[in-house]
Amino acid sequence: MTEADLDRVLAIADIVHPAYPEERSVFEERLALYPAGCRLAERDGIAIGYGVMHPGRLGAPPPLDTPLGALPADANCLYLHDIALLPESRGSGLGAAVLEHAHALAARQGWGWLALTSTPGARSYWDRAGFTPFEAGDPALAAKLASYGGGMSYMTAPVRAR
Repeated sequence: MTEADLDRVLAIADIVHPAYPEERSVFEERLALYPAGCRLAERDGIAIGYGVMHPGRLGAPPPLDTPLGALPADANCLYLHDIALLPESRGSGLGAAVLEHAHALAARQGWGWLALTSTPGARSYWDRAGFTPFEAGDPALAAKLASYGGGMSYMTAPVRAR
């Protein structure tokens, strides 16, 4: 993904996540801070999905539509900020490919965990992908989840050994 791709990324986000809008500046910042975690999927030159991930701290996801400011110096996980696939591209293996990229990236950094905030509609996918609800939450985590709306789940999965 490059900055030139952000209009296409935002168009996909508008389709896939209409209830969870984020400003362009959020995607610009994630791309600038951690380009290795930003991927665009294309078919015949048309964008069909994307993945945005960055270093994070377990139990401390960023609130929705909020800049990070900086990456945590004491990161211990790879936070999957967003993986979005257009409906017609689902079932194509792209989700699995993005997860493989995430596991490999986290393993190279020496992090033992992937983390994400799941929307209610995606929860069953993340369950099948090996993620489980994070049980060590605190009031700050609950407040961040509330910034997304009801039914959100903060989930983690151990990084698969390479």
